[in-house]
Amino acid sequence: MQVSTKFSDGFTFSGPAPERMNGRLAMVSFVAALAVELSKGQDVFAQLSNGGIPLFLGTSILLSVASLIPLLKGVTVESKSKGLMTSDAEVWNGRLAMLGLVALAFTEYVTGGTLV
Repeated sequence: MQVSTKFSDGFTFSGPAPERMNGRLAMVSFVAALAVELSKGQDVFAQLSNGGIPLFLGTSILLSVASLIPLLKGVTVESKSKGLMTSDAEVWNGRLAMLGLVALAFTEYVTGGTLV
């Protein structure tokens, strides 16, 4: 299935790029935040203040470009969905990761320490 390959069409409010890219970034960020917390004992805010912002920006750029390449070639995510790895599952996992990351940061802020 082909979609519009115009850059501006991909980034409209209901376009294919915004939620997928944010969801993918949230999934990577949530897992990375928990991994660093478990290995180094740093909460999310400490991770950001100890050099995490350049790493976050670099990861954001890399995931954005990797997500845009197929989109700009006209390939839909739905056309690549198979078995458990469906486009709907990716959207829901991304949404849950967004909520999880916010909940993690909020809980750590309120408690004043790491979650794990």
